[in-house]
Amino acid sequence: MDIPDDIEEELENRGGIAQLLEKIDSLDIEDRSKVHKALSNDVRLKIIALLEEQDLCVCLLKEILDVEDSKLSYHLSILKDEALIEGERDANFMIYRLTDRGAKFAP
Repeated sequence: MDIPDDIEEELENRGGIAQLLEKIDSLDIEDRSKVHKALSNDVRLKIIALLEEQDLCVCLLKEILDVEDSKLSYHLSILKDEALIEGERDANFMIYRLTDRGAKFAP
């Protein structure tokens, strides 16, 4: 294969193609892909941004985002499934907050 000399030298210094393949295998690509998919929607990114500021109840998220209950529930479910947010019941309210994992992706 014909590649630039500086790239070939660096590749050899780092263990060759086998080392690159090992690096890819060590990453949880499927998990990362799911997180990126979960964050690929503007409503979900807004939820993450809002929860970065403070914990919020569903009623406030609905008001701020101006979305229907079913749509909000759908987006919250996707974020919960990827462990980016978590919810806790407080009397009649469901309060959401970012998880540590979710905070890593906050804008």
